[in-house]
Amino acid sequence: MPRRKRKTQEPKQRETTRCAVYTRKSTSEGLDQAFNTLDAQREACEAYVASQKLEGWTVSPQRYDDGGFSGGTIERPAMQLLLADIEAGKIDCVVVYKVDRLSRSLLDFARIMKLFEDKRVHFVSVTQHFNTADSMGRLTLNILLSFAQFEREIIGERTRDKIAAARRKGKWVGGWPILGYDVDKQNHRLVVNPEEAEQVRAIFRLYVKHQSLIRVGQEANRLDWRTKAWTTSKGNPKGGKPFDKANVHYLLTNVAYLGKVRYKEEVHEGEHEAIVEQSIWEQVQSILGRNARTAGAIMRNKHGALLKGLLKCKACNVAMIHSAANRGSRQYRYYVCTKAQKRGHEVCPTRSVNAQAIEQALLERLRQLPIDHQAMAASPIAEAAKLFDDAGTTEPASDETLSTQEQARLIRLLVDRVEYDGRTRQIAVIFTDQASACVKASA
Repeated sequence: MPRRKRKTQEPKQRETTRCAVYTRKSTSEGLDQAFNTLDAQREACEAYVASQKLEGWTVSPQRYDDGGFSGGTIERPAMQLLLADIEAGKIDCVVVYKVDRLSRSLLDFARIMKLFEDKRVHFVSVTQHFNTADSMGRLTLNILLSFAQFEREIIGERTRDKIAAARRKGKWVGGWPILGYDVDKQNHRLVVNPEEAEQVRAIFRLYVKHQSLIRVGQEANRLDWRTKAWTTSKGNPKGGKPFDKANVHYLLTNVAYLGKVRYKEEVHEGEHEAIVEQSIWEQVQSILGRNARTAGAIMRNKHGALLKGLLKCKACNVAMIHSAANRGSRQYRYYVCTKAQKRGHEVCPTRSVNAQAIEQALLERLRQLPIDHQAMAASPIAEAAKLFDDAGTTEPASDETLSTQEQARLIRLLVDRVEYDGRTRQIAVIFTDQASACVKASA
């Protein structure tokens, strides 16, 4: 019988392994060079993939490069694209130069590896040899990542300590430039910009006058003033925006204008020159604090209550709020103790007081003050002189000249708070520091 011919088996064709090369650098420094660290990482990874050519490994043409992104988070453009391509089944293997290029967070790394496992995607680090297919390889990987996270946290601590030490010495450590100063990049210092510094001082004066962040922003915009305009190291323009409530408040509370620097809750003397005087700074902070407590009650005072937000019940040590009632064609105004209002009049000896009577008593007290008008004219509260006539006497200004709203505003330049004791029917006036400085020594 003739022998049967054996069938020759053709060699089995290897499957192609599509490899994605991922590269990352924490800072953008040096990325503008013709051959940078991302290129070096990619070159090493491509060389490794080429060495596995017989296994069917090929490099994906899509680049996954994250330049200037921290490894502490996965919110990176190229990383998100890589994860999307893995979800879509376009990637079989991820190749990195070192483990920490993929992530420096244990939690994020565990999530990434779970995705790799679900999608059957291999993971290779070309400078750290391990195989994630067995338990020992996974243990080695977790140990390496633990050290990567430890290194990231140590670097962060060192950076924070360096910034804290520099702040305590009053040095400028970077950040967005502020209106009124330019940055001397060579000496890392703030230098005064005369034109902008005058705008800053004017904004402080405007707030003392209007006592409203919105009004100050509107006035600054009317004068065509803008926030600090500057250009980043990449040539991108920043700032130069119109003023609004938020950036006016930021400007008015920035201790840099006093020649100081802030680190968390600490304030230290800075190396740069102050452009705002201490007296007007304190006055602005006082008004800001008062408006924060009263929610800007001065500006929304439809009944013209001169002591709204200023009057306190001395017996109960609480605020007295303005109240109005209409009886027929007449209106009656009172200031009522908030404790009495909430818990009943029997708990407070003051209860309430006639608004017009106590307001007139305060005005008389102010007009009897031995004011040094020369000192007041040179002070930040010079406008308060409108409460008196042009001759500088104690006679009141004409009611036709000053509206109730204007009187309320001027009173707040002189008075920090008023305390009324219902038991003795006496009022105590606590003046602002600026007003106290303008009262003659014989007062």
